[in-house]
Amino acid sequence: MPVVQRAGCTLHYWIEGSGPPLVLASGLGGTAEWWAPQAEAYARRFTLLRFDQRGTGASSRVPVASVEEMAADLVAILDHAGIGRARMLGHSTGGAIGIAMALDHPQRLSSLVVYASTTHGDAYRRRVFALRKLLHAQGGVAAYAQYTSLLLYPPYWINAHDGRLAAMEAAAGAGLGSAEVQGSRLDAILRFDRRAEFGRIGIPVRVVCADDDILTPRYFSEEFARLIPGAEAVFVPRGGHALSRTEPALFDDAVLPFLEADA
Repeated sequence: MPVVQRAGCTLHYWIEGSGPPLVLASGLGGTAEWWAPQAEAYARRFTLLRFDQRGTGASSRVPVASVEEMAADLVAILDHAGIGRARMLGHSTGGAIGIAMALDHPQRLSSLVVYASTTHGDAYRRRVFALRKLLHAQGGVAAYAQYTSLLLYPPYWINAHDGRLAAMEAAAGAGLGSAEVQGSRLDAILRFDRRAEFGRIGIPVRVVCADDDILTPRYFSEEFARLIPGAEAVFVPRGGHALSRTEPALFDDAVLPFLEADA
């Protein structure tokens, strides 16, 4: 497991597979493990770079100042891995990191998939995140993880996989930082709003979202597609915020043709 030191944080990342480089960036959970359902198949097509973000997983459990700070972390990881330019697939917070990369480090990305992400923090998201912070601070990691499951997974999937959720929640909770650290991650994504600059994005972008995603509702993806020049939008009927886990075949159909077309 290679490591990078940057700005008071030890960052852990993984390289696997062969082919053109593809960065996989996860959401607020922030760990490389999110992509486990895709890793083996994608590694047959790409050289995958997965990483634990600042404040999560094996990386240092330190507060996050901004999405832009996490994008700078990713640049340091790419430099350490010897990758000059890569495709990127970002889920939720990872999608915001991808947007920051496309704006602030455009030479490092050749294309970007923004999967179930947000353009800004609105009143709805502020209410959801305030409750998440409260649960983590007063109810602990277990309560936070249980509420997160309700935000990630749609009812039909929870009903079919209820027996697995306790173990999944325990694993997710183990990757979290303290309430202060995770709160800083929540605050960073709420503050992130670069909509006025989206017209500068000059790489191919595909936006992917499930219609039943209640954590990053479809209207955010519609706004991405409207404001980013040439962006394509793909909407999947169901799968919730965790589309890549709940409906992996539908997810692959939505993202792989686009990623493989990036020559």
